[in-house]
Amino acid sequence: MDDVFKALADASRRRLLDSLNARDGQTLRELCAGLDMARQSVSKHLAVLEAANLVSTVRRGREKLHYLNAEPVNAIADRWIRRYDRERARALADLKTALEESPMDRPEFVYTTYIDTTPERLWQALTDPAFTRRYWGATFGTDWRTGSAMVWEQDGMTFEDPEQVVLEAEPYRRLSYTWHTFTPEFAHRYGFGEEWLARVSGERRSRVTFEIEQAGRQVRLTVVHDGFEPGSPVLEAVSGGWPQILSSLKTLLETGEPLPEGSTESPRPGMRESFAE
Repeated sequence: MDDVFKALADASRRRLLDSLNARDGQTLRELCAGLDMARQSVSKHLAVLEAANLVSTVRRGREKLHYLNAEPVNAIADRWIRRYDRERARALADLKTALEESPMDRPEFVYTTYIDTTPERLWQALTDPAFTRRYWGATFGTDWRTGSAMVWEQDGMTFEDPEQVVLEAEPYRRLSYTWHTFTPEFAHRYGFGEEWLARVSGERRSRVTFEIEQAGRQVRLTVVHDGFEPGSPVLEAVSGGWPQILSSLKTLLETGEPLPEGSTESPRPGMRESFAE
């Protein structure tokens, strides 16, 4: 955590995080213009923030986009905040909340975490129902070949649709698939009306991509959930749910046990509480 606190101690780096919190996915040029800072200074500060895992980057053609990453702050809150009373932890809680806010200017979610595991073990955790059921509560029926259909099962519901498919599957490196269908059963289960169901059903289908990279003795996992329309209620939901799922995945791989049910504030993606925020 030393790198995180060191990175946050500098006012210019906090301004960069504020800028990304206001509008995620900016290029270096956009960050420089928005903050009236020299390119070299911004590059140095971004390097510190990336080293502390407070900023993630994604390549889009020739551009390098920067995203605020809440994982280190989530880790501080999850591991330390319960050791102190609420008043003493309020500053951390407020920061955690601010960093988890999901700006809609670029309709996508990006999150990076480092896990003490191997690429092979992480791949298994992302694809094997015996693993996904433990930290996610969902399973995926598929052979994990590009173009293959996926059958989702979660909370006693089955989601099956011809457009629910595997988009990319490069074992131990990259996995991508389309998000599940929102059915009348789903809406009824969580108390949503026909208007809500019509709104989310009318959106184009989103996709989630897992990028796996060896990083020294750890594995770097970057999750990119994109393909949303501006103002998507689905994006709001998954932005609140992914941190819990990934924290539970990390805990499972590093300790053998997932996070206890209800140990974090953010519900799973697709759950009613996320949409109701």
